[in-house]
Amino acid sequence: MTIIEKHDTNTQGRDFLVGDIHGQYDLLMEAMARVAFDRSRDRLFSVGDLIDRGGASFDCLALPFEPWFFGVRGNHEMLAQDALFNESDAEGDWFKHELWMNNGGTWAQRENLEDVKSLLKTAMRYLPYAREISVGGKRIGIVHAEPPKDWSLLELEDHPAGRERLVWGRSRIKEGDTTPVASIDAVVVGHTIVGTPTILGNVHYIDTGAFMSGRLTLIDAREVLDTVHQVKREP
Repeated sequence: MTIIEKHDTNTQGRDFLVGDIHGQYDLLMEAMARVAFDRSRDRLFSVGDLIDRGGASFDCLALPFEPWFFGVRGNHEMLAQDALFNESDAEGDWFKHELWMNNGGTWAQRENLEDVKSLLKTAMRYLPYAREISVGGKRIGIVHAEPPKDWSLLELEDHPAGRERLVWGRSRIKEGDTTPVASIDAVVVGHTIVGTPTILGNVHYIDTGAFMSGRLTLIDAREVLDTVHQVKREP
C-alpha cells in the first residue's frame, strides 16, 4: 500500500469529512441522516480512529468496506494491529495487549477474537496513512494526527518515524502553530480532542470527542475550504 491515496473531484455528489468515530456507529448514522447523505453519490472521508472506547467498534471497523467510505488509519487502529499481529517476545506481547486494552480496546473482548483479527487485517488494506481529495479545483489533505510542514513531501514520510508522526503527532496543536502546511489548500485531522472544530493555519481539527461528548463532527468539504480561506482573510 502507498502512504497516500488521491481522489478526483466528485462530479456526482458531495464530499464530507468526519472526526474520530471511536465506535459511535449510531452517532455516525445520525450525522449522515442530518445532511441527507446519499450513499449512491456522496463520499465520506474519515480522519481515522474508527474503533475503541465505543461499543459498536466492530461495526465501525467494517465501514472501510463500504463503497462511499474512505478513511485513513488512526493510532487506535495501529494499537489494535500491534496487539493482535505482533512478533515480539511474551513480555512485549503482554505490553502491547495491555496498552490497547487501557486505551479502549476492551470492546474486542466481547467479540470473537478471530473475527476481530480477520476484520482488522482486511480493513487495514483500505486505510492508508493519508488521503487527498480534489474539491472545486482545490485540494484537501487528510491524515489522522500531524501533517508534514510541506504536503508535497508526504511520501518522504514513508519511514517509521514519519508514519508515527502522521498517526500520533501533536506538536502543531500543542504549540498553537498557525504556519500553513505548504503545497496544499487545507488539511483535516483528528486525534486531539477539541471543544469545537478548530483551525490553525490551514489545518482543521475535527475530533470533538464523540465517545465522551456525544458530538461527532461531520463537515462538508466545501465548508472546510471556505472556513480556511475566511481565516486567511482575517487581519
